[in-house]
Amino acid sequence: MSEPADSRFALPDVDAPADVEVGIILLGLDPDRLLGGLGLARIADDPALVTQLVDQVRHGGSSFDLPGLVALGRAHWRSVRSALDEPAADTPGSLRQEWVKTAARVAAAAPGAGHASIAYLTACVLRRADVDACADAPPNGEGLRCPT
Repeated sequence: MSEPADSRFALPDVDAPADVEVGIILLGLDPDRLLGGLGLARIADDPALVTQLVDQVRHGGSSFDLPGLVALGRAHWRSVRSALDEPAADTPGSLRQEWVKTAARVAAAAPGAGHASIAYLTACVLRRADVDACADAPPNGEGLRCPT
């Protein structure tokens, strides 16, 4: 007779998409880092803007910093969050399964968004309460002050 399986911790399937594991990592970031990543992802999704930014950084002409990225992400999140449904409260299920379902909804709601934007938007949807509190917090002298 075999022992019952312990389901408290399970590694992902070998065939599981890498994007899902990236999503699990993103979900562990603080809200300001999610918004900062969303700000950069929005730029990084456009190759011309990335090339321009890399050139500016290379020549020392960029003032690119985390508060600036957070401000970009904050503006982007506030402009799209109403179009992105919150995760269903009645289907807690597996976090990996929830990521796949939510990413599909985000991709459908944000046509034309690049891979990085979809990943960060998905993380923002799944962490909506924290991200909304951060996005709606008033900025301080150093950038955005996220409630803890």
